[in-house]
Amino acid sequence: MRRILVIGSPGAGKTTFSRALAEREKLPLIHLDRLYWQDGWQPVSQEVFDARLAEAMEGPAWILDGNYGSTLPQRLERCDTAIFLDYPRFVCLLGVLRRVIVHYGRTRPDMGGNCPERLDWEFLKYVWGFPRNHRPVLLAKLEERGRGKRVVVLRSRRQAARFLRALGAPEQGAGSGGL
Repeated sequence: MRRILVIGSPGAGKTTFSRALAEREKLPLIHLDRLYWQDGWQPVSQEVFDARLAEAMEGPAWILDGNYGSTLPQRLERCDTAIFLDYPRFVCLLGVLRRVIVHYGRTRPDMGGNCPERLDWEFLKYVWGFPRNHRPVLLAKLEERGRGKRVVVLRSRRQAARFLRALGAPEQGAGSGGL
């Protein structure tokens, strides 16, 4: 595993899992949110995001943390491993709520720009609808574009902890809210 994608619903703990994996594998960690967001939750243009992502993927080894479905095909082409944190919606909603409580009013370390954490009804609806609206698309892209790649689907924080333990990674911080 030298070029790894970590994808899944918001609140699944992609960033925390990615940090633990990066520490274990000694790989650079790239947060797609840092490439995408500017101050005040303003997105960069698609052209700027694509250029930043292309530059990030030029490296020989990395972990890319985040979904950004429009870029998934090119990321799948460049990766050797895709890890999908495929957790139940309640687990992800609790992860989002925990994140809001912990970081409310402050910008998380994995975010770009000055984007203070907030509670957003539309975002909660997105997370609730993720299994129905986005999971099938991710699974289809993994099936279509992931051929010849290592694809790991983890369905619980316990499975994620076991996966990291098997690599020898420290367990603490391996998923939102611990494992």
